[in-house]
Amino acid sequence: MNKRTLFIPVILLFSMLVNAKVIEQNSVKSKILNRNVSYSVYFPEGYDSDLRSYPVIYLLHGYKDDQTTWINNGNIAWYADAAIEAGKIPPVIIIMPDAGVSMYVNSFDGKNNYEDFFIKEFMPTVENLYRIKQNKYSRGITGHSMGGWGCLLYALKHPDLFIATAPMSAGIHDDKDIVTYDDQKWETVFGSIFGSDLKGTERLNEYWYKNSILKIVEEKTQAELQKVKIRISSGDQDYLLKGSLLLHFALNEKNVNHQLRVKEGAHTWTFWRSDITDVLEFITGNF
Repeated sequence: MNKRTLFIPVILLFSMLVNAKVIEQNSVKSKILNRNVSYSVYFPEGYDSDLRSYPVIYLLHGYKDDQTTWINNGNIAWYADAAIEAGKIPPVIIIMPDAGVSMYVNSFDGKNNYEDFFIKEFMPTVENLYRIKQNKYSRGITGHSMGGWGCLLYALKHPDLFIATAPMSAGIHDDKDIVTYDDQKWETVFGSIFGSDLKGTERLNEYWYKNSILKIVEEKTQAELQKVKIRISSGDQDYLLKGSLLLHFALNEKNVNHQLRVKEGAHTWTFWRSDITDVLEFITGNF
């Protein structure tokens, strides 16, 4: 027996453990990005045997992760299955796109307009491909770290599309953070998004403010901000905790109802796995 024949049973065994029928690897051919974009999908039990449509949650990955991270590191299929079985959430489809290191925004030079892709191409494509309820009241969005920034960005910019958002350990930065950000890290993390070779206050340009969560909140009215239900969560030892707290304070200043949950934990998968069931409950509780 060769290595290939040994490999197949292992894959089959793994598929049985995670219920392979609920996970799918696929891709969208994007004209906006001029490339194929991969994504993963969680289907609840029964999807293959009934004809009804389901609500959807978009789950966004963190920096340097991809569409498989919440499957492999986050065990999302297990947590979703368990929550549905326990009656904590209704059956729901969960979609996880690959965003690379795009920060989920349109880049300043127009070379990587990921936000346009997500809103104009990705969502319409997958929601027509699968049996998904295509309305705001059956659609939520969440994510961790960079994905926490992304899910807030989309929910705040497009409140007509999402009923709820639940950022975990969101990559929220205030102006002071951006001005004092290490030059080399700026080039690596933000340069291709907001502009290269920028120093200090030069970074506070229109592209930054267009995608700054705190600036967006500052410029919106209470009525606009209350169109989407918001749950913010972070570990008490998370190096990005400050940003979550600043968002909480900013929403409080505008008397916007929202949830803040600070629990024991750091910027790790241990925390995100411990939080994901509560996130799923919060989002689906607003469907």
